[in-house]
Formats: sequence, structure tokens, C-alpha cells
Amino acid sequence: ADMFSNEEGGPEPDWVVTEREQFSDFRDLNKDGKMDKDEIQHWILPQDYDHALAEARHLVYESDVDKDQKLTKEEILDNWNMFVGSQATNYGEDLTRNHDEL
Repeated sequence: ADMFSNEEGGPEPDWVVTEREQFSDFRDLNKDGKMDKDEIQHWILPQDYDHALAEARHLVYESDVDKDQKLTKEEILDNWNMFVGSQATNYGEDLTRNHDEL
């Protein structure tokens, strides 16, 4: 009700319809109309989703200006704020270590 209240009786906004579909199709795995502990855990930490790989791909995609799938020192420095704020670089700490691949 904080985000949407259907007090006027009008149609639901598209985002509400989408969220209802997401809930019924993907979140409520046992189809009981509510999320239990296991369903919440699967939603927050899905077993088939590699967070580190997704973050690494995101960093490369956003920083790889010439789209050669390799990051140069300049590309990293030009996007330093993304790397320093990323769990993939231990919030920038790993960038201070010498790496042969760089």
C-alpha cells in the first residue's frame, strides 16, 4: 500500500501487473500464494546465478570502450569509480596489488 493502493478502483499500473506475474511465475514456487523461507532464499541467493561472474561481466561491458573483451589500464582508470565500488574488486582493494594480467 506504500507504493500502490487501489482505493479508486481503477486499473492497476503496468508495474503492479508485472510484479504480480513475477510473483506467481517465479517467486511463489510452491504456488501457495505466499513466500516461505526457502522461496525467499532462492529469490535473494539463487543457486543458478553466479554473482561474481555477473559483476565481472558488468564491469567489462561498461568499461570496455573498444569492445575487444579486454580491459586496458586506461579503460579501468577511466571507470575507476565502478571498480572501486564493486565487490568483484573487493571495493577497490584488489586494484592496488600487482597483477601480471594487467
